[in-house]
Parts: sequence; C-alpha cells; structure tokens
Amino acid sequence: MPDPRLTLALIARIPAAGVATFHAYEEAVLPLLVRHGGVLERRLSTGDRLVEIHVVSFPDAAAFEAYRADPDRAACAPLLVESGAQLELHEVFDVERPGQPCRVEHS
Repeated sequence: MPDPRLTLALIARIPAAGVATFHAYEEAVLPLLVRHGGVLERRLSTGDRLVEIHVVSFPDAAAFEAYRADPDRAACAPLLVESGAQLELHEVFDVERPGQPCRVEHS
C-alpha cells in the first residue's frame, strides 16, 4: 500500500554570497515543521553548500499548506529572499529498488 503521507523534495540552489543567510532561514523554519506534522526525512548538501535537497513529509496536503501559511514562517521570508536561493519543489514517492521484489496489488 502506498504511503499516505505527502512527501516533497525541495531543491535549493544558493548563490555563494547567500549561503549563511539561507542557513539562518533554515534554522528558523525547519523547527516549525513539527507544528504541522511535518518530518524532515533527509537533508542533503553538496560540498560547496550551494545546493541543498530536503525531503520532507506531511500527513496530507492540508498540513503542508498550514506549514506554508504559518505566520512564524512568513516572518522569516525576508531571509529567504535576501539569500537569493532559487527553489524547486516536487511531490515525490518511493520507487522500487533493484534487487527487491515487486509488489503487485490485485483488486
């Protein structure tokens, strides 16, 4: 059965001059995930810190929208703008890994 949680991948491309500001933004907003049932599943970065990938999950789309509308998160938005980060957000799902048996559901 597919995971009922909404899983998202955020790809942030950060200019070198904005890395410190972007990380200040993250430190302020990532703790807000738990208010809305969100979980930071993975946080990945390139060695130069210019690209970050976050995999987050929420109970559903409504919880994600509540996170996005959180006034404390909105108050931090100027930091994100100042960082110059370019963001891509994608809804994602797990795929079968090679060597694992396929699961086929019959109706």
